[in-house]
Amino acid sequence: MPRLSLTTERLALFGTLLATFGELHPACDHWAQRSKTASRKRLYGEDLVHADGSPAAPDSTLPTMTTSTLGRRAVACHVASYTAVQLAATIGVTRAFGYRVTPTALLAGAAINASTHAAIDRGALLLWLAKKTGKTSYVEHCQAVRLTDDGTLTCEVSGPGSAWMELDAALHRAIGIGAAAVTTWLTTRPADRR
Repeated sequence: MPRLSLTTERLALFGTLLATFGELHPACDHWAQRSKTASRKRLYGEDLVHADGSPAAPDSTLPTMTTSTLGRRAVACHVASYTAVQLAATIGVTRAFGYRVTPTALLAGAAINASTHAAIDRGALLLWLAKKTGKTSYVEHCQAVRLTDDGTLTCEVSGPGSAWMELDAALHRAIGIGAAAVTTWLTTRPADRR
């Protein structure tokens, strides 16, 4: 079978990677991410808590950490599961079609998605970007109403049904374009061809 032109090969790989990264994002955020991880990843503060998130008494003998540390740990767990699923799917899809993405390219794309995913999901960057782009009122207006176990209605600025969630997903998918382009370029550049 004749070899495809480099342009066709690049476009095909880019499209495959873009579809894989973009379509996996919701699955990783809603199926692979644990509920406790999702609820803790935006925690900030200097209050001492235990690993389960419960407040730590000054005389506690159990290991403690700050609320911010708990939040960073939660986002790290989420990003680890997200990255594992993304890497496995990328390898599986490309190999199923008889193509091998180079390890350097694979890791570069995963690093772009993982590092930006962590920064966005932690929350401060998303709020900063929302402020800089005039989306703060959108975030504040489009909140989700939740019904608690005791029948009380509460508002939640982030989470399913909120503008925060929509902006989060849009950022991840936009960054996925860059990650797919870098992965494609690194895989198909002449220096890496054998």
